[in-house]
Amino acid sequence: MCGIFAVCHESGCADKFPLDLAQKHSSRQTHRSPDCRGSYVHPETGDILCHERLAIVDLTCVQPLAGTTDKYQVIHNGEIYNHAAQRKQELAAFQMRTTCDSEVIVFLYELLKSGELCSLLDGVFAFALVADADFFAARDPLGVKQLYYGRDAVGRWFFSNEMKCIEDLCGPYALAPFPPGHFFKKDKGFTRYYQPARIDHRLCSSAPDLTLVRETLVRATTKRLMSDAPIGLLLSGGLDSSLISAIAAREMRKSGLAVHSFAVGVDANSPDIVAARKVADFNGTQHHEVYFSLEDGLAVVEKLVWHLETYDVTSIRTSTPMYLLSEYIRKMGIKVVLSGEGSDEIFGGYLYFHNAPSDEEFQKETIDRVLHLHISDCLRADKSCMAHSIEVRVSFLDEAFLDVAMSIAPENKRPKEYGGRLVEKYLVRKAFDVEEDPLLPAEILWRQKEQFSDGVGYSWIDGLMQHCAEQVTDQELVAASSLFPHNTPHSKEALFMRRLFAAHFPSDNAERAVRKWIPKWQANQDPSGRESLVHVSSIAKEMEEIRAEA
Repeated sequence: MCGIFAVCHESGCADKFPLDLAQKHSSRQTHRSPDCRGSYVHPETGDILCHERLAIVDLTCVQPLAGTTDKYQVIHNGEIYNHAAQRKQELAAFQMRTTCDSEVIVFLYELLKSGELCSLLDGVFAFALVADADFFAARDPLGVKQLYYGRDAVGRWFFSNEMKCIEDLCGPYALAPFPPGHFFKKDKGFTRYYQPARIDHRLCSSAPDLTLVRETLVRATTKRLMSDAPIGLLLSGGLDSSLISAIAAREMRKSGLAVHSFAVGVDANSPDIVAARKVADFNGTQHHEVYFSLEDGLAVVEKLVWHLETYDVTSIRTSTPMYLLSEYIRKMGIKVVLSGEGSDEIFGGYLYFHNAPSDEEFQKETIDRVLHLHISDCLRADKSCMAHSIEVRVSFLDEAFLDVAMSIAPENKRPKEYGGRLVEKYLVRKAFDVEEDPLLPAEILWRQKEQFSDGVGYSWIDGLMQHCAEQVTDQELVAASSLFPHNTPHSKEALFMRRLFAAHFPSDNAERAVRKWIPKWQANQDPSGRESLVHVSSIAKEMEEIRAEA
């Protein structure tokens, strides 16, 4: 995991961007990658590569990494999980200098001279390379790794993991997220290399194979243990992170690795904290609980908006505890964590999916959520953790697992009844409900969904909303549409966050780079799971059962 910054000059461009200025802009994201930094300028084209490195695989090398000649150079953010296999197969004839996974990218380009190399990479990536006069950049299929592009006043192209590096250069002209599943070449612009059949809802009709679902997720998690640096496990106590942590803990113990799990909440009785504790006890991890107060959260909100580069209320609510937890984890020397992002989008796990009007609409919404993960959950997980130089790995977004899970017919993924109530993500729960080899306690495996920002403790959301309400008047909210006609804030909390964002990223293009997370099929636009009638009825039923037992 790293920070990349690149400059590409059009052919014949005489106004070359200075290296020292490029290094200065790149340094705005040194929080991502504090271990070392490097840069390269092509002697003829003036194209620039700058790299801020967080060393995870091969702790000694420095990027950019060269190919067979010094005029072939690459910078990479992410992980290539099949790099060892490529060294033995496609690239067997090349002599490489490191064991870093990033190195295979530049040699694959030398071999193929085309964007075909992106389809050979099993992993997640945002990279840029120069090859003689060529310039090439690419982003992984789902956009797990963050990447932005822009153009300045004289037409130079800029690429960076974080918008803050280029917004003041490109904001008035052209600035946007680099589209996932695309590559860029100097002479052709953007080209889509990734368009699987599963993004057409009409082709998602496979019967469920629970064994295949389970085995594919286990393989996806196991490959993400590739690291020369310490690994930890994010554990919210919900189904998704609990499954990933259980699989990873088992595999890590086989390798003799220490297994640390981490949970965050407002106190020892937060819903997520209590559930995570049960999972940690069941799997025997060295478990750490981090508590934060409302004051702790409010103190970092403005800084967090700068890190996240969004004004989306859901992202900010959820990222605050994750940001504070990451700070604790990094102080322990851990650089990599595994997490459960992606499952809710794939399986329709958010509570509003209970309200889907049809199988077809259910499937369309899961596809849309997965396709926009790069500006929602993937953005949140990456930037809130990389604020403290921690890489997040997401097993559910493995390509092989997605091929299996997304192609299953929607009628098999919609909420089904279990124990007298409708349960979301029934299919994946059932796939791991294996009596002879349990990974989780049954109460966790079948626990109702809590949106992460709710699960850390309801007082966090309530306190944040109250704080924002005190900073914004009724008149200011009424006038919000004239100040922010695009994505007009719908609440005082949303307007408060929008102001913080605009102070750091004032351009219209920066504003348009954000997508708001809004649940469908429910009257209230507030993203909290508590606004869903499914959650309300479930809580009411639980209270009835408690009273009956009393």
